[in-house]
Amino acid sequence: MSISATLMIIACGGGGDGHEEPDAQDEWAADSVSLKVAVMPTIDCLPLFVADELGLFERERVSVRLYLYQAQMDCDTALLNGRVDGAMTDLVRAERMQQSGTPLHYATSTNLWWRLLTSRQARIKMLPQLDDKMLAMTRYSGTALLADKLVDSVGLKQERVFRIQVNDVNVRLDMLRTGVMDALLLPEPQATAAMQMESLSLYDSRQSDLCLGVMAFSEAVMRDSLHCKQVDGLLRAYSDACDTLSAKGLSAFRDLIAKCCGVAPVVVDSMQQHVTFATAHEPRQTDIDKAREWLKKQSTLKRD
Repeated sequence: MSISATLMIIACGGGGDGHEEPDAQDEWAADSVSLKVAVMPTIDCLPLFVADELGLFERERVSVRLYLYQAQMDCDTALLNGRVDGAMTDLVRAERMQQSGTPLHYATSTNLWWRLLTSRQARIKMLPQLDDKMLAMTRYSGTALLADKLVDSVGLKQERVFRIQVNDVNVRLDMLRTGVMDALLLPEPQATAAMQMESLSLYDSRQSDLCLGVMAFSEAVMRDSLHCKQVDGLLRAYSDACDTLSAKGLSAFRDLIAKCCGVAPVVVDSMQQHVTFATAHEPRQTDIDKAREWLKKQSTLKRD
């Protein structure tokens, strides 16, 4: 299936609110044998877009449908409701889903990272200046974990940095553009788009030994032999796409990134071109443990 066909389905059903229109529901019913994966307009999902574009899924004889959402929370909701079989998410959100009674299988760690960016109007040039400022993120996610980590690193009181939940990555970017938000955590390519607006980057999560991106599938899906084989085929295609991206660089897929991620081609031109994409591999236990420890801390604070 071509990427254009995928995006046509997205237009019917991936409006970012976790709900699909009747036409999209018909698509699901008619294509129940396909492996359905929720994705975001972000660089960690690029290997899936590339695999689709280059026909790598077909080569592996696996039918994959990609459903685009604008917010991580909506990807997770689609997975929880059984509208998709798997989702691109992060370990914090995935571990929280598991703690809430939804067993998941981690198919691979992904190349997901975030930058902390500040508005020009806010005049924040150093992390300590986040005091008494608003920071946009998503609750119970990798961005929330990173926000706590950054606040602690400069000795600020957690309650002195006001966390504002903004789930849609493009809405988050618009808030920076209009000066509504003082600071925010953004993935790529939205982070580069923000930097083109002369926003200042104070932190890149790649600086930390923390890899939170993950592709997760429902354990119920993995118990089905057909879907299990499809996941294996998807991962082979994913790995081949990662190798292609690492060899050719982002510029070779400039138009694809612009289309799938909803940014101008000039944004892609400004991104770091030689980003390495690791082939399919399980997330590190240390990263899973850090996500669990942070969630445990949140539960303790909530009880207190």
